[in-house]
Amino acid sequence: MSIFDKIPGLFTADMAIDLGTANTLVYVKGRGVILSEPSVVAYHVKDGVKKVLAVGEDAKLMLGRTPGSIEAIRPMREGVIADFDTAEAMIKHFIRKVHKRSTFSKPKIIVCVPHGATPVEKRAIRQSVLSAGARRAGLVAEPIAAAIGAGMPITDPTGNMVVDIGGGTTEVAVLSLGDIVYARSIRVGGDRMDEAIINYLRRQQNLLVGESTAERIKTSIGTARMPDDGRGSSMQIRGRDLLNGVPKETEISQAQVAEALAEPVQQICEAVMTALEATPPDLAADIVDRGVMLTGGGALLGDLDLALREQTGLAVSIADDSLNCVALGTGKALEFEKQLRHAIDYDS
Repeated sequence: MSIFDKIPGLFTADMAIDLGTANTLVYVKGRGVILSEPSVVAYHVKDGVKKVLAVGEDAKLMLGRTPGSIEAIRPMREGVIADFDTAEAMIKHFIRKVHKRSTFSKPKIIVCVPHGATPVEKRAIRQSVLSAGARRAGLVAEPIAAAIGAGMPITDPTGNMVVDIGGGTTEVAVLSLGDIVYARSIRVGGDRMDEAIINYLRRQQNLLVGESTAERIKTSIGTARMPDDGRGSSMQIRGRDLLNGVPKETEISQAQVAEALAEPVQQICEAVMTALEATPPDLAADIVDRGVMLTGGGALLGDLDLALREQTGLAVSIADDSLNCVALGTGKALEFEKQLRHAIDYDS
C-alpha cells in the first residue's frame, strides 16, 4: 500500500456513476454532473483483435450503420452488464475523460444498480469498476438514488413512492426512513418502447425501421394515451418496405404511437398498482397525501403522468431534472456518505 493510498481523498476526485442502459452519467464530488453520454462502444475488428474506436456520442451515431470491420456494442442490457469487457472499456474511457490530469491515487466510485440485480450482476458491475481503476467501489440501489435526486425527503418516517423509468428497467419503490420498504424492478423501459414501435410498424405498415428511428419517433411524438382528437400530431419516417424491399417514406401519427406503446405503458401501470397493493397501510396513506414521483428518461414520455393518474387515482408528478435524477442522487450519496451509510454497499 503506497503512502498515497493512505491519504485517499486528498488527490482524487471521487465519482458517482449512473451506469444506464441508454446513457452513462458521471458525477464528480464538488462539481456536479459533468458527463452524460450514450452507453455505446464501437470497436474496430482486425484479424480477430478488437480495438476501441469510439465511445459515447461518436459510437452512438454508428449504431446500425457499421461496416463489417466495425462493431458498435451496447454493453448494458436491462440495467446490468451484458458484455463485461466492453463495459470495462467504457467505464475506463469515461473515468479518463473526467480525470484529465493523472492523479496519484485512484478515485472512490459509487455506482447505482437496479434493485432487482442478482448478486452475480452486482459483482460484475463492481469488478468492472475496480478494474477500470477505482480504489473502492460502492453500490447504491437505483430507487434510493432516484428519490434522493428528485429531492424527496427519504430519511423522514413517511412513505415516498418513486417510479424510475430507465432505458432497460423500470424501478417502482416505496421508501421510508432512508431505505426500501418495497421495491420491484421490471424489465420494461425505453428500449422496450422502441421495440414496440418497431414491431407495430412492421405489422401495421409493413415498414422496417431501425432502433434510432424508433427512438426519434418516441422522443418527438411519443405519448402514453390516445390524443383527444383521435389523431394528434404526425411526423415523416423512413424505412424499408417489407413488401418490395425498397426504402420508402411514410407518415405516423400520435394515435398510432399511442397504440404501439399501449403494452409497455400498461406494464408500467401494473407494476405501480402491484407496489401499491403491497404497501403497508400507514405508508399507503402517506402516498395518497404525497403522490407518486416519476424519474428517469422514460418519465418524459408524453402524458405518462396522466395515464398513471387515471389508473391509480393518485397525484403523479415528474421530477424537475428527471434525466439526471439517478446521477444526482448517487452523487449526493457520495457527498453525504455518513448520513446515507446504510444505503451504500461496499462489500459483497
